[in-house]
Amino acid sequence: MSQEKEPRRRFLRQMFAIVPASGLATGVALTQTACSKPPQTGSANELGATSLGLYEPTYFTKEEYTFIEAAVDHLIPSDKFGAGALECDVPVFIDRQMETPYGHGKLWYMQGPFHPDESPDMGYQMNLNPRQIYRHGVAETNTYCVKHHDKVFVDLSKGLQVEVLKALDAGTPQFESLPSRTFFSYLLANTKEAYLADPIYGGNKNMGGWKMIGFPGARADFIDWIDKPNVNYPYGPVSISGMRG
Repeated sequence: MSQEKEPRRRFLRQMFAIVPASGLATGVALTQTACSKPPQTGSANELGATSLGLYEPTYFTKEEYTFIEAAVDHLIPSDKFGAGALECDVPVFIDRQMETPYGHGKLWYMQGPFHPDESPDMGYQMNLNPRQIYRHGVAETNTYCVKHHDKVFVDLSKGLQVEVLKALDAGTPQFESLPSRTFFSYLLANTKEAYLADPIYGGNKNMGGWKMIGFPGARADFIDWIDKPNVNYPYGPVSISGMRG
């Protein structure tokens, strides 16, 4: 492994190990997402082989979906060392998640009173479910872009798109419906999940995310490697359905 490749893998491992505290107490809820809906019938290869150009979103509008595509391409870009968010069908995963109990907010207590300024330790404190967070977040981000740059997000230059995402992360734009950093936190957290989830859920196409970080997947056992610390594992990943990478 080259010295250049290892830092990127280390960075990705660290990034995926952390969901920001501003992720609104979604840690438990997001972990439950994959278990909230039974896997669809068909092999992981069948469900993970979606072409982004052919996929028809089930929840997002065309405008919203192109926004998601443009945004996640910056969050996990592809390079010569590994697949990025688009190659791993991250937008497909996020769209499908909007149709799960998680997307509808059914995993949380969604009755008032709401105190959004409370600590995440107090639980989810907003009256918006993830579907609504994305709907409002995309619309208000585009409004912000038009106001400051005369174009919606997807029509901005790559450099300006990055600046807008940084502004969202910092919470600089003042949205009416929700804090802009809240929207960015969900987008980032769901992108991480999509990149690392088993392909049966729509993302991590061809297990590109697992290959990038060297994760072996759902192999039956590792007993032959227990007493071999610091030795590179030589085999590719295996998905839940048995697809091999």
